[in-house]
Amino acid sequence: MVPIGRPSMVEGAIRGDDVWTLRFEGFDPATEGVREALCALGNGYWGTRGAAPESSADAVHYPGTYLAGVYNPVHTDLGSHSRDDEHMVNAPNWLALSFRIGTSGWFRPDDPGVLDYRQELDLRRGLLTRVIRLRDTDARTTTITSRRFVSQADPHVAVLETTFEASDWSGPVTVRSAVDGRVANRNVAADAALTNTHLMPRTQAEVDARTVLLEMETTVSGVHIAMAARTRVVEGDPAGTDRSRAPREIGVPRRFLSEPGRVGHEFELHLEPGRPVRVEKTVIVGTSRDRAVVSAPFAVTAWMRRVADPADLLIAHEREWRGLWDEFAVTLDDNEHQSLALNLNTFHVLQTLAGVDADLDAGVPARGLTGEGYRGHVFWDEAFVYPVLTLRRPDLSRALLGYRYRRLDEARAAAKSAGFEGALFPWQSGIDGREVTPTELLNPRTGEWMPDHSHNQRHVGLAIAYSVWTHYQATGDVEFLIHEGAELLLEVARFFASLATYDEGADRFDIAGVMGPDEFHDGLPGAPGTGLRNNTYTNVMTAWVLARAVDTVGVLNGRSCRPLWNRFGLRPGEIDRWRHIGSRLRVPFLPGGVPAQFEGYASLPEFDWAGYRARYGDIGRLDLILNAEGDSTANYRVSKQADVLMLLYLFSAEELRSLLHHLGYPLPPEAVVATVAFYGARSTHGSTLSNVVHSWVEARRDRERSWEFLTRALDSDLADIQGGTTHEGIHLGAMAGSVDMMVRCYSGLEIRDDTLWLHPVLPAELGAFSFSINYREQPIRIELTPTSLRLTLSAGGAPPIRVRVDGQGAWLSPGQVRDFPLVP
Repeated sequence: MVPIGRPSMVEGAIRGDDVWTLRFEGFDPATEGVREALCALGNGYWGTRGAAPESSADAVHYPGTYLAGVYNPVHTDLGSHSRDDEHMVNAPNWLALSFRIGTSGWFRPDDPGVLDYRQELDLRRGLLTRVIRLRDTDARTTTITSRRFVSQADPHVAVLETTFEASDWSGPVTVRSAVDGRVANRNVAADAALTNTHLMPRTQAEVDARTVLLEMETTVSGVHIAMAARTRVVEGDPAGTDRSRAPREIGVPRRFLSEPGRVGHEFELHLEPGRPVRVEKTVIVGTSRDRAVVSAPFAVTAWMRRVADPADLLIAHEREWRGLWDEFAVTLDDNEHQSLALNLNTFHVLQTLAGVDADLDAGVPARGLTGEGYRGHVFWDEAFVYPVLTLRRPDLSRALLGYRYRRLDEARAAAKSAGFEGALFPWQSGIDGREVTPTELLNPRTGEWMPDHSHNQRHVGLAIAYSVWTHYQATGDVEFLIHEGAELLLEVARFFASLATYDEGADRFDIAGVMGPDEFHDGLPGAPGTGLRNNTYTNVMTAWVLARAVDTVGVLNGRSCRPLWNRFGLRPGEIDRWRHIGSRLRVPFLPGGVPAQFEGYASLPEFDWAGYRARYGDIGRLDLILNAEGDSTANYRVSKQADVLMLLYLFSAEELRSLLHHLGYPLPPEAVVATVAFYGARSTHGSTLSNVVHSWVEARRDRERSWEFLTRALDSDLADIQGGTTHEGIHLGAMAGSVDMMVRCYSGLEIRDDTLWLHPVLPAELGAFSFSINYREQPIRIELTPTSLRLTLSAGGAPPIRVRVDGQGAWLSPGQVRDFPLVP
């Protein structure tokens, strides 16, 4: 096969519709883990890696299935010390389907008799196909075609179809179809020393001659997971395209297989040349977290009795995907590789989150449902995901923000325990909103644990408040504010107001003891873990949130909100205090008007970038390199990812200038340019999110450089640019952020002051492109070229909207089409 080390090495054909197909030729053990993550399928309720059905977890393969919101806390004794962790659980492997031809051994993908091995992920249909041509030790040639999908139409259903076709022989094939609960969490090498067993068997049974049931329970959180699998053998073509008649069942199980934690059926097929035989495996999953069920086993057994045939399930699944692509697709002219990457990234965002609703208590796991990186936790990556959803399907972002709202009481308790008011949201969240950020990190360079003080990244609450307000601005949904959004935003504002301390002599407020997004500085040199004082990002975002808290109270003033005000308990003078703090927070600066990352940053020495790049090559994780040398990134002017520049990602230069002006600080245009240049030269880009942010902030300063950063962001997982992290799961924030670059940054799309703003800035490498948004319940098609912008509003009953394109204002009504000329 062609390896996947770089974008040019990805075997994704780029002719016609092939920008919708991710293709891999041949079997390559070295890149199998990356393929499994890239080819994972899901629907918001659950997801499954693209592992070979015959495989089990080993040095090459990792079958992984994950259910949104299903976590388990465990305790590990490491000898010198112990620790507690919480993990997203690797659920039973429903894919398990193995076969052998005649008396040959059970097939493995690395079988020397494999003549052809091809895998294709059809992004448009959400369908993964694998075709193998095999010649066994008796010189018999067989083609085995498998197709799988995790239903976008029915969140509990998945299907695996495997078709066997003999080319030049007749005889038996033995097939074993099972559900295997003997799994553990072994996807992340750095977690190898931690407790990895999360499931214990509860029930396993043969429901009927073709159906088996397995129930497992998480060891501590007590979540019951039940899977029912129905397997049948029918006549059928390899593609399953003949839907003119119902398939004829031709086989029954030879025996029932059962051992603790694993249950299945064994079949014997008889093959003849030209007469393909298809094995259809339909699986239904449920958990004790589901609504309106007696129990998980009872539910999946009942659902299985009335589930449709695989062909009909596929029709419904494809219909749902067509609707999603109508809403979310970004169409590029030319740019074939970028189109494939853009479609892949959009696909993963959708299959992770498009099925989330108010009944599914799930957040935004940073690695989606494709692996165990970051232990499946939810943290600030969601801020890069929400814009993609809110501008198309605001119901999805509202449902996901509900995850935060349901954990508001836990955040209140955390703030109170720390001696503050309001709500202190954890840096990493899982089951119930407690802080589950690891307190130590394994350094693979030394094999030793190093302290991790990331829980001091309290700015996650600011990101939640930002997402609440931008959701309201995009939708005008006052009901959302009344029932959930306002309480989230106001409690975050109250926390950061209580975190600020007043310096009467300077008439300034200070915030201490925090870490910024940079992550390389957890304190000043010699004081690790104590946090920073006056991190610019934190302080400016606090000023913005406090202003939005005042605005929120104004929006709700006079409305029927008594339950909200009873819960929140707005105190006399509190709004005035927010105004005061929000106008007097301290921001440190460097010479030349560049905002300093934090107080004390100016005294840090510069770093030997050239020397370390020469010695190590990739220095993205400079913290691990310096730790192995007995040094620390806290001692230098270095960043893992954008910190101050995050402000220019969240706000336009004009908005940021206004914010700083309100705080009493100037930010002239030349200082904005200098700030981008200064911090751009001091980042290791050790996070995939960094490429998104730097692409954004370079868009109006250096378009060519912006495009370079964007192509890296698009390829974060497609090319596994971090050299080995994608097998632990895709990076959902970077994927969503790369899509958002096209939709919001290059179109200059902003929503503020009840107006849709567009100020396009297209790189030379980007020709025409188009996409759709949903603004204030008005579907809008946006088509861009270097010289023109067209807005097409769908006909309907939505109210007129106000737009500004390159400073030109207009009111547009449903059904209207308006062209705006752009200055090149």
